[in-house]
Amino acid sequence: MKVIIAGGSGTLGRALSEALTAAGHEVVVLTRSPRPERERGMVRDVRWDARTAGGWTAELAGGEVAIVNLAGRLVDARPTPATIADLTRSRVEATRALVTASRDLDRPLRRWVQASTTAIWSDAGEERLDESSRIPIGLPQMTGVAEQWERALDGAHSDHTAILRTGVVLEANTPALDRLLLLAELGLGGPVGTGRQWVSWIHVRDWVRIVLTALGLEGPELPAGVVVASAPHPVRNAELMRILRRAVGQRIGLPTPAPVLRLGALLLRTDPALGLTGRHATSSVLDRTGFRFEHPHLEGAVRDLLPPRPSR
Repeated sequence: MKVIIAGGSGTLGRALSEALTAAGHEVVVLTRSPRPERERGMVRDVRWDARTAGGWTAELAGGEVAIVNLAGRLVDARPTPATIADLTRSRVEATRALVTASRDLDRPLRRWVQASTTAIWSDAGEERLDESSRIPIGLPQMTGVAEQWERALDGAHSDHTAILRTGVVLEANTPALDRLLLLAELGLGGPVGTGRQWVSWIHVRDWVRIVLTALGLEGPELPAGVVVASAPHPVRNAELMRILRRAVGQRIGLPTPAPVLRLGALLLRTDPALGLTGRHATSSVLDRTGFRFEHPHLEGAVRDLLPPRPSR
């Protein structure tokens, strides 16, 4: 299969590209900054502006062609009205450009995997969420962005479309995990806020396997529609921080009260809601189809990603 990965130059795109090429599939990464050394081979960079049609649309023509749409600005930013508008625009415009290009094709794309986020359910408290859960009227930087992102997919010309609402993806040497590990190493890795907020997470290899399954390249057949890409055992924030403290060998874990986190988020120009809100989201669809997670429990996932360190 030829797989077009829109916004595929980031962490998830690289992991997916490696898995696809290892299985013999061709990968085309749509990116604003193509690298000349990747103009040929099993992974090719093709320039696009993530807004309009261009030469990149020719890559969609052919037989066994699929799209994985990961395009969009990172959410790690201050939730100002201008930032929220940019977060939304970067996702909606890229998705609409792909949809428009697909509708000009003589034959539908074989598969379409659309990225989304469990944050579409905003701060869900103790509610247990799955694919059938309603979308609330929530925080604009969460529900508002994600809902418009998914809606932009309407009209896509594809035989099979899956929307992956993904939890926090765990992979070594990524900004999100590195920031939490640094707090743990400094002895500040205690509960954030109340510590009771749920964290829905997934090991990067399981995320890649879900995408491959949605593409029809391995595992059980997934139905079209929404799929929660999250491990079957979410944890509370306090448990997450305890496991990370153990991973770095730190016994001390001072808590971070909500006012302190908000101040820190202001200084770091990030969104405090990323640490203070949460949701318990798991997949009924994956459970019904028999998908088996390599890392269903957080402790094993962290142990796989991080080498053990002596306690101090």
